[in-house]
Amino acid sequence: MTGAGGESFIGAVKPLVDAMGGEILAPDEAGPDDVVLSWEGMEVVAVRLPQLADSLDHILAALERKKGKPLADLDRRAKQEVVRMLEARGAFSVRHGVETVAGALGVSRFTVYNYLNREKEG
Repeated sequence: MTGAGGESFIGAVKPLVDAMGGEILAPDEAGPDDVVLSWEGMEVVAVRLPQLADSLDHILAALERKKGKPLADLDRRAKQEVVRMLEARGAFSVRHGVETVAGALGVSRFTVYNYLNREKEG
């Protein structure tokens, strides 16, 4: 049972959990990979973190909302900026990350690799 303090704690962490693409659960529903958060000595909420590949999809969807249009409709410079930001967030360490990003940007894997190499050279 969560009291008023627990409810406000859940309200405080919900935007962070949503931004990560996580899911809020009751503490007694937590699995072994979930993170249980306590507040004032009581288990208040469990957070199920997304898989890395799901996180990448979530990040791409958030970028589309932020840009106000499909990433494939961005100009070359904006696509390069997206690739730089995704690289900084580790998107290309995820299996099939380059393919996933290339598909979202409407470019080839080769183009994504060119954007990445251009950054390293410059």
